Amino acid sequence: MMPSHAMLLAAGLGLRMRPLTLTVPKPLIPVAGRTMLDRILDHLDAAGVGQRVVNTHWLGETLHRHLAGRIDIVFSDEAELLETGGGVLKALPLLGADPFFVCNADIVWTNGPAPALGRLADAWDGEKMDALLLMQRTATAFGYDGPGDFFLDSAGRATRRREKEVSPTLFAGVQILHPRLFSEAAPGKFSLNRLYDRAEADGRLYGIVHDGGWYHIGTPDALAEAEDLIGAGAGAGAPADLLPSVT
Repeated sequence: MMPSHAMLLAAGLGLRMRPLTLTVPKPLIPVAGRTMLDRILDHLDAAGVGQRVVNTHWLGETLHRHLAGRIDIVFSDEAELLETGGGVLKALPLLGADPFFVCNADIVWTNGPAPALGRLADAWDGEKMDALLLMQRTATAFGYDGPGDFFLDSAGRATRRREKEVSPTLFAGVQILHPRLFSEAAPGKFSLNRLYDRAEADGRLYGIVHDGGWYHIGTPDALAEAEDLIGAGAGAGAPADLLPSVT
Protein backbone atom coordinates (compact mmCIF):
# COMPACT_ATOMS: atom_id res chain seq x y z
CA MET A 1 0.00 0.00 0.00
CA MET A 2 1.25 3.47 -0.87
CA PRO A 3 1.77 5.56 2.30
CA SER A 4 -0.66 8.47 2.53
CA HIS A 5 1.71 10.78 4.42
CA ALA A 6 5.23 12.07 3.83
CA MET A 7 7.64 14.28 5.71
CA LEU A 8 10.10 16.54 3.90
CA LEU A 9 13.19 17.46 5.89
CA ALA A 10 13.76 21.12 4.97
CA ALA A 11 15.07 22.66 8.19
CA GLY A 12 18.84 22.45 7.63
CA LEU A 13 21.26 25.36 7.46
CA GLY A 14 22.85 24.47 4.12
CA LEU A 15 26.24 25.74 5.27
CA ARG A 16 28.25 24.23 2.40
CA MET A 17 26.01 25.98 -0.13
CA ARG A 18 26.79 29.47 1.15
CA PRO A 19 26.64 32.21 0.03
CA LEU A 20 23.53 30.99 -1.83
CA THR A 21 21.87 29.83 1.38
CA LEU A 22 22.39 33.10 3.22
CA THR A 23 19.14 34.31 1.65
CA VAL A 24 17.49 31.14 0.28
CA PRO A 25 16.97 27.86 2.16
CA LYS A 26 18.77 25.06 0.36
CA PRO A 27 15.58 23.17 -0.65
CA LEU A 28 14.43 26.27 -2.56
CA ILE A 29 17.57 26.55 -4.70
CA PRO A 30 16.55 25.95 -8.33
CA VAL A 31 18.18 23.08 -10.19
CA ALA A 32 17.68 23.25 -13.95
CA GLY A 33 14.68 25.52 -13.54
CA ARG A 34 12.86 23.88 -10.61
CA THR A 35 13.59 23.93 -6.90
CA MET A 36 14.78 20.79 -5.14
CA LEU A 37 11.76 20.96 -2.84
CA ASP A 38 9.31 21.18 -5.72
CA ARG A 39 10.96 18.25 -7.45
CA ILE A 40 10.36 16.12 -4.35
CA LEU A 41 6.74 17.32 -4.23
CA ASP A 42 6.39 16.35 -7.91
CA HIS A 43 7.44 12.79 -7.06
CA LEU A 44 4.92 12.68 -4.20
CA ASP A 45 2.19 14.07 -6.47
CA ALA A 46 2.86 11.38 -9.05
CA ALA A 47 2.73 8.68 -6.36
CA GLY A 48 -0.58 9.96 -4.96
CA VAL A 49 0.83 10.83 -1.53
CA GLY A 50 -1.59 13.55 -0.52
CA GLN A 51 -0.53 14.62 2.98
CA ARG A 52 2.86 16.27 3.47
CA VAL A 53 4.63 17.71 6.50
CA VAL A 54 7.51 20.13 5.94
CA ASN A 55 9.78 20.99 8.85
CA THR A 56 11.42 24.41 8.92
CA HIS A 57 14.09 26.28 10.83
CA TRP A 58 16.57 28.27 8.76
CA LEU A 59 14.70 30.91 6.72
CA GLY A 60 11.49 29.12 7.54
CA GLU A 61 9.34 32.09 6.60
CA THR A 62 10.65 31.78 3.03
CA LEU A 63 9.47 28.17 2.88
CA HIS A 64 6.09 29.21 4.25
CA ARG A 65 5.71 31.84 1.53
CA HIS A 66 6.82 29.48 -1.22
CA LEU A 67 4.25 26.86 -0.22
CA ALA A 68 1.45 29.25 0.74
CA GLY A 69 -1.96 28.19 -0.45
CA ARG A 70 -1.21 24.47 -0.73
CA ILE A 71 -3.85 22.60 1.28
CA ASP A 72 -1.83 19.37 1.22
CA ILE A 73 1.01 20.76 3.35
CA VAL A 74 1.35 21.41 7.06
CA PHE A 75 4.44 22.82 8.72
CA SER A 76 6.44 21.65 11.69
CA ASP A 77 8.45 24.70 12.72
CA GLU A 78 11.54 24.16 14.86
CA ALA A 79 12.75 26.97 17.09
CA GLU A 80 15.86 24.85 17.68
CA LEU A 81 17.25 22.69 14.91
CA LEU A 82 16.34 19.15 15.96
CA GLU A 83 18.29 17.13 13.35
CA THR A 84 16.62 14.36 11.38
CA GLY A 85 15.38 12.12 14.18
CA GLY A 86 14.25 14.88 16.49
CA GLY A 87 12.52 16.65 13.62
CA VAL A 88 10.51 13.59 12.61
CA LEU A 89 9.65 12.80 16.23
CA LYS A 90 8.30 16.32 16.76
CA ALA A 91 6.14 16.00 13.65
CA LEU A 92 4.96 12.45 14.41
CA PRO A 93 1.43 13.53 15.54
CA LEU A 94 0.96 15.03 12.05
CA LEU A 95 2.03 11.87 10.22
CA GLY A 96 -0.67 9.42 11.29
CA ALA A 97 -0.48 5.93 12.71
CA ASP A 98 0.70 4.13 9.57
CA PRO A 99 4.08 3.95 7.79
CA PHE A 100 5.10 7.18 6.08
CA PHE A 101 7.72 8.48 3.68
CA VAL A 102 10.56 10.72 4.86
CA CYS A 103 12.48 12.57 2.14
CA ASN A 104 15.47 14.84 2.41
CA ALA A 105 14.35 18.03 0.67
CA ASP A 106 17.82 18.96 -0.59
CA ILE A 107 18.51 16.12 -3.03
CA VAL A 108 17.43 15.38 -6.58
CA TRP A 109 16.61 11.96 -7.93
CA THR A 110 15.31 10.69 -11.25
CA ASN A 111 13.26 7.55 -11.65
CA GLY A 112 14.44 4.44 -13.37
CA PRO A 113 12.06 2.01 -15.13
CA ALA A 114 9.65 2.29 -12.16
CA PRO A 115 9.16 5.25 -9.78
CA ALA A 116 11.34 5.02 -6.69
CA LEU A 117 8.47 5.78 -4.28
CA GLY A 118 6.39 3.01 -5.83
CA ARG A 119 9.28 0.57 -5.54
CA LEU A 120 9.66 1.43 -1.86
CA ALA A 121 5.93 0.99 -1.25
CA ASP A 122 5.94 -2.37 -3.07
CA ALA A 123 8.92 -3.58 -1.04
CA TRP A 124 7.53 -2.49 2.34
CA ASP A 125 6.63 -5.36 4.70
CA GLY A 126 5.38 -4.11 8.04
CA GLU A 127 5.62 -7.56 9.58
CA LYS A 128 9.40 -7.53 9.42
CA MET A 129 10.43 -3.90 8.82
CA ASP A 130 10.59 -0.75 10.92
CA ALA A 131 12.62 1.19 8.32
CA LEU A 132 13.10 0.71 4.58
CA LEU A 133 15.80 2.90 3.05
CA LEU A 134 16.40 3.77 -0.58
CA MET A 135 20.07 3.16 -1.36
CA GLN A 136 22.18 4.52 -4.19
CA ARG A 137 25.24 2.81 -5.61
CA THR A 138 28.28 4.88 -4.69
CA ALA A 139 29.73 4.33 -8.16
CA THR A 140 26.83 6.20 -9.80
CA ALA A 141 26.06 8.80 -7.12
CA PHE A 142 26.66 12.38 -8.30
CA GLY A 143 28.45 14.54 -5.76
CA TYR A 144 29.50 11.70 -3.44
CA ASP A 145 33.00 10.32 -2.92
CA GLY A 146 32.72 8.60 0.47
CA PRO A 147 33.05 4.97 1.58
CA GLY A 148 29.31 4.19 1.51
CA ASP A 149 26.87 3.54 4.35
CA PHE A 150 25.31 0.08 4.29
CA PHE A 151 25.55 -3.46 3.01
CA LEU A 152 22.42 -5.31 1.87
CA ASP A 153 22.04 -9.07 2.08
CA SER A 154 20.07 -11.17 -0.43
CA ALA A 155 16.83 -10.48 1.49
CA GLY A 156 17.43 -6.72 1.56
CA ARG A 157 18.37 -6.57 5.23
CA ALA A 158 20.75 -3.66 5.86
CA THR A 159 23.85 -3.60 8.01
CA ARG A 160 25.99 -0.54 8.56
CA ARG A 161 29.56 -0.66 7.32
CA ARG A 162 32.14 -0.71 10.06
CA GLU A 163 35.10 1.60 10.40
CA LYS A 164 37.66 1.10 7.61
CA GLU A 165 35.17 -0.90 5.52
CA VAL A 166 33.87 0.27 2.16
CA SER A 167 30.29 -0.51 1.17
CA PRO A 168 28.83 -0.29 -2.34
CA THR A 169 25.73 1.74 -1.39
CA LEU A 170 24.86 4.92 0.47
CA PHE A 171 21.57 6.08 1.95
CA ALA A 172 19.83 8.13 -0.73
CA GLY A 173 17.70 10.31 1.57
CA VAL A 174 14.33 8.65 0.82
CA GLN A 175 12.72 6.08 3.10
CA ILE A 176 9.62 4.56 4.66
CA LEU A 177 9.47 4.55 8.45
CA HIS A 178 6.94 3.04 10.84
CA PRO A 179 5.88 5.18 13.84
CA ARG A 180 6.83 2.36 16.21
CA LEU A 181 10.48 3.07 15.37
CA PHE A 182 10.13 6.16 17.59
CA SER A 183 8.43 4.41 20.53
CA GLU A 184 11.41 4.78 22.87
CA ALA A 185 12.79 8.06 21.51
CA ALA A 186 12.89 11.12 23.76
CA PRO A 187 12.12 14.60 22.38
CA GLY A 188 15.09 16.73 21.47
CA LYS A 189 17.95 16.81 19.01
CA PHE A 190 19.10 13.48 17.58
CA SER A 191 19.86 11.80 14.26
CA LEU A 192 17.78 9.11 12.60
CA ASN A 193 21.00 7.10 12.54
CA ARG A 194 20.37 6.28 16.21
CA LEU A 195 17.08 4.62 15.27
CA TYR A 196 18.58 2.87 12.25
CA ASP A 197 21.13 1.27 14.57
CA ARG A 198 18.38 0.02 16.86
CA ALA A 199 16.37 -1.32 13.92
CA GLU A 200 19.49 -3.04 12.58
CA ALA A 201 20.11 -4.68 15.96
CA ASP A 202 16.53 -6.00 15.88
CA GLY A 203 16.88 -7.23 12.29
CA ARG A 204 14.25 -4.74 11.12
CA LEU A 205 16.34 -2.37 8.97
CA TYR A 206 15.99 -3.00 5.23
CA GLY A 207 16.87 -1.31 1.96
CA ILE A 208 16.41 -1.42 -1.79
CA VAL A 209 18.83 -0.08 -4.40
CA HIS A 210 17.71 2.85 -6.54
CA ASP A 211 17.80 2.20 -10.27
CA GLY A 212 17.71 5.82 -11.49
CA GLY A 213 19.85 8.92 -11.23
CA TRP A 214 20.75 10.54 -7.92
CA TYR A 215 22.33 13.94 -7.26
CA HIS A 216 23.77 15.24 -4.02
CA ILE A 217 24.22 18.96 -4.56
CA GLY A 218 26.45 20.06 -1.72
CA THR A 219 28.28 23.09 -3.09
CA PRO A 220 27.66 25.90 -5.60
CA ASP A 221 30.18 24.29 -7.98
CA ALA A 222 28.31 20.98 -7.78
CA LEU A 223 25.07 22.83 -8.52
CA ALA A 224 26.40 24.11 -11.82
CA GLU A 225 27.63 20.66 -12.85
CA ALA A 226 24.37 18.97 -11.82
CA GLU A 227 22.37 21.51 -13.81
CA ASP A 228 24.37 20.67 -16.91
CA LEU A 229 23.75 16.94 -16.44
CA ILE A 230 20.06 17.23 -15.57
CA GLY A 231 19.39 19.81 -18.23
CA ALA A 232 20.92 17.49 -20.83
CA GLY A 233 18.99 14.49 -19.53
CA ALA A 234 22.29 12.79 -18.74
CA GLY A 235 22.97 10.03 -16.27
CA ALA A 236 21.29 6.72 -15.53
CA GLY A 237 17.55 6.99 -15.25
CA ALA A 238 17.24 10.68 -16.12
CA PRO A 239 13.93 10.84 -18.00
CA ALA A 240 11.87 13.87 -18.86
CA ASP A 241 10.59 14.26 -15.29
CA LEU A 242 13.75 16.19 -14.49
CA LEU A 243 14.28 18.17 -17.63
CA PRO A 244 14.09 21.95 -17.19
CA SER A 245 10.65 23.17 -16.18
CA VAL A 246 9.08 26.25 -14.67
CA THR A 247 8.46 26.41 -10.92
